[in-house]
Amino acid sequence: MAAGGGGSGDPLAPAGVPCAFSPHGQAYFALASTDGHLRVWETANNRLHQEYVPSAHLSGTCTCLAWAPVRLQAKESPQRKKRKSEALGTSNQTDLLALGTAVGSILLYSTVKGELHSKLTSGGHDNRVNCIQWHQDSGCLYSCSDDKHIVEWNVQTCKVKCKWKGDNSSVSSLCISPDGKMLLSAGRTIKLWVLETKEVYRHFTGHATPVSSLMFTTIRPPNESQPFDGITGLYFLSGAVHDRLLNVWQVRSENKEKNAVMSFTVTDEPVYIDLTLSENKEEPVKLAVVCRDGQVHLFEHILNGYCKKPLTSNCTIQIASPGKGKKSTPKPIPILAAGFCSDKMSLLLVYGNWFQPAIERVALNSKETHMCLVRDISNCWAPKVETAITKVRTPVMNAEAKVLVPGLPGHHAAIKPAPPPAEGKESKRKLTGNEVSIEERLGAMDIDAKKGKDELQTNSFPVLLTQGLESNDFEMLNKVLQTRNLNLIKKTVLRMPLHAVIPLLQELTKRLQGHPNSAVLMVQWLKCVLTIHASYLSTLPDLVPQLGTLYQLMESRVKTFQKLSHLHGKLILLITQVTASEKTKGAASPDQKAKVVYEEESSEEESDDEMPDKDSDDNWDEDEEEKETETDEDVDEENEQEDEDGEENGEDRDAASEKELNGDSDLDPENENESEEE
Repeated sequence: MAAGGGGSGDPLAPAGVPCAFSPHGQAYFALASTDGHLRVWETANNRLHQEYVPSAHLSGTCTCLAWAPVRLQAKESPQRKKRKSEALGTSNQTDLLALGTAVGSILLYSTVKGELHSKLTSGGHDNRVNCIQWHQDSGCLYSCSDDKHIVEWNVQTCKVKCKWKGDNSSVSSLCISPDGKMLLSAGRTIKLWVLETKEVYRHFTGHATPVSSLMFTTIRPPNESQPFDGITGLYFLSGAVHDRLLNVWQVRSENKEKNAVMSFTVTDEPVYIDLTLSENKEEPVKLAVVCRDGQVHLFEHILNGYCKKPLTSNCTIQIASPGKGKKSTPKPIPILAAGFCSDKMSLLLVYGNWFQPAIERVALNSKETHMCLVRDISNCWAPKVETAITKVRTPVMNAEAKVLVPGLPGHHAAIKPAPPPAEGKESKRKLTGNEVSIEERLGAMDIDAKKGKDELQTNSFPVLLTQGLESNDFEMLNKVLQTRNLNLIKKTVLRMPLHAVIPLLQELTKRLQGHPNSAVLMVQWLKCVLTIHASYLSTLPDLVPQLGTLYQLMESRVKTFQKLSHLHGKLILLITQVTASEKTKGAASPDQKAKVVYEEESSEEESDDEMPDKDSDDNWDEDEEEKETETDEDVDEENEQEDEDGEENGEDRDAASEKELNGDSDLDPENENESEEE
């Protein structure tokens, strides 16, 4: 009966997600999630009936949806018999579901066939579709958009019948009158159009913000004594974005009265509205309003004229989890939608998460002003997500069933023929030699078990990550995010649902601000998310404010990267110089000794000490031995002259050592080669 608006980055966009109950006994509940997927649930057993992913589900997400109305099969007139094929075509439209997209196209999905029926694009909207309304009788479709226009579609030909400007600003909501001759449209103001001439019949003041919902509340006027023209005296309801008041208007004959006659007050912005039509003046209107805070407010009032004070709800329904432990407090479970059943005494509640909602029928008690239902949805959520993702059904096996193979009755394996008795023990050895040992069999079983555990663990990573982000479980997130396997990270990011991408980026941003060791792992996750889901992120209109913290964090760290790279280059130069000097020091082997050493005249004592060491060398040639005898004689002469002059003795020693050095370099051919090379 009513469809919720699609959430987007626009602050004036309606809250909630597009959803609606099917008109035929409310057997199905259609919900279009933010990832572009359309899911149809069975309300009786809370089972996923169908799932449809449009080809442009990322760029053209679903913004509104509407079920085709149930048409009564009346007797055809003689004129209608000529167009029997058209009548047959319209009778099959009861299963159609119209989807409005963010790019201006409208998709018609068939729930019976489970596929796309047709697409309405040519000559239509060039901007976001805000609302879709089916005509009860003609089979036409009306849509409004941010491009300020209202379009009347022919569903059979998929072409535009009429297109006109509905407002100076975007048109946000539509509603067709009960007799099908009038059309309500709303932007900042509410207008009542005559469908035949496309002229404005009445103006209404409207709301301060864009109107998100419009619907008629009565079929007949309260004063039945006057003749009824199909519209005068009827009441309709309107709700707006960020407005906690639902206004009720009355279509009057005089054009001067433009204000609302009464209003209903709720606790938060309305997300989903459903009501029961009042067929006579004594029957009250029952109204169920789902607010953004997750509560349902029920109203019951007889519309009989002007009411100054806003009316409060007769009953409020909330759902909460039981909580774990004695000290833990119960957490509220948001209600997504609520619809009256055909008996008008019970309510269908859709609550939980949009990915796996729970649907329950609740009986209404007029005496209670507040109802709090305690429901535990934590246990049943995870398995249903897994089945919804994989769609793999395992066959049910009976424990008493026996697998029959060729062989004797009752045996599970074929009997091998017995070997001939002539071979004896040798044949037994051959058989045992070909068989696999028990140890090898047990080893193979262990390997298979380990492989199965690893596969189960890697396959459960996307589910664990999604559950951890939903419940803010720190331990569960650590199990997933602390992995260092790059292939496992890529597979997890590929298999995770799109609605968890933004929460994952926010969690990675928090962890990047922590310890540098954890930041190294988080960068790997961040790289995979940004590369794999870049197309999805580019379609989000509010991406900049959501990832602003991450952008500032990356920008602040990139600023220091240039300074760190300069420092890194200098450190590499220093390290290479140190390692090169250490290699040159340790290049000479300890077995070889230098044959010639040149030292500057630094001190006399060092030269006196070094001479005996050189004289004691065993590798001198015969010419060198002759020089040694000469130096010994010189030393004896110097000892005799010690008392006369000590300074001359030192000079003679230096001269002798220089001669010795020069003599060696002249006599040794190896030293000549070394000097030339240098």
